[in-house]
Amino acid sequence: MRQTKFHGRFDNTGRICAHPACEEPGEFRAPGMQGHGFDGPGEWRWLCLDHVREFNSGYDWFEGMSAEEIYHAQAPGSGWRTESPSFRPTGGVDGMPRWADYDDPLEAISARAAGIKSRARREAEMAMDGRFSKEEAEALETMGLGLDTDRTRLRRRYSELVRRYHPDRNGGDRQYEGRLNRVVEAYQTLRKSRAIA
Repeated sequence: MRQTKFHGRFDNTGRICAHPACEEPGEFRAPGMQGHGFDGPGEWRWLCLDHVREFNSGYDWFEGMSAEEIYHAQAPGSGWRTESPSFRPTGGVDGMPRWADYDDPLEAISARAAGIKSRARREAEMAMDGRFSKEEAEALETMGLGLDTDRTRLRRRYSELVRRYHPDRNGGDRQYEGRLNRVVEAYQTLRKSRAIA
């Protein structure tokens, strides 16, 4: 699909306009019946120029919102009230510093950069050790373990991290699900490693 100079037009899609009485090419996207949500992006319907104009003229962005929600959505500071992950109380999990721990933003940026550099250095040291492959070194770093890890320590750390990140331990909150998946993958890699006795 190629977007042309006509804003929002995608030509050569091979789609037909979704309007029931139209046979024109569907070159413009419009939100479908299922909106964007937790499960990912919603559906799109493809319309011709005339029908997308008709759709846009009747589209109500505030549909389904209460008066208070509409007021907040139209406020000049809309969107600024959401807390970024770096400022949350759990932002310092896994050893990375939280932005809120610093008075000067440049100190926070410097500390994060130092954390990223030290992580890369530790991964390189583990890989250069010769016992661990690059994937195993990354897995050790994900688990927060060093070169002296044994199977007992690996299992204990895995159990600790699963308890920390599992949604059941966080009141059903699935925000740490990505970290949990990385921990499980790292554990599966390390439990097969011959370098860990």
